[in-house]
Amino acid sequence: MLKTITCICCPKGCLVTLDTDKPEETAKGFNCPQGKEYAIGELTHPMRTISSTVEIKGGLHPRIPVKTNGNIPKEKIFEVMDEINKISVESPVKCGDILLENVLDTGVNIVACRDM
Repeated sequence: MLKTITCICCPKGCLVTLDTDKPEETAKGFNCPQGKEYAIGELTHPMRTISSTVEIKGGLHPRIPVKTNGNIPKEKIFEVMDEINKISVESPVKCGDILLENVLDTGVNIVACRDM
């Protein structure tokens, strides 16, 4: 079955068409190797980054922005969000501080996105 995926690696937004049975061999429509790699990955094992907030005590605001410092499997988004929602930190926190290490054994950390 043919599937078309819009590449998001750059602003061009190439429409990459591939066969779900043989994606590596049938990918067409990409303008760079990244487009082909992205489309195959999106078809075979989609990955995502997460941005959210975490409760902080003693900070300027009640919540601090956080994100994953890498991609996680798309199917784990809700599980990772459950773990993020369990976190509460104390000020001071520096941008880049790891607030949750190796979330769900993905090898990805939850990090602070600002000083507070």
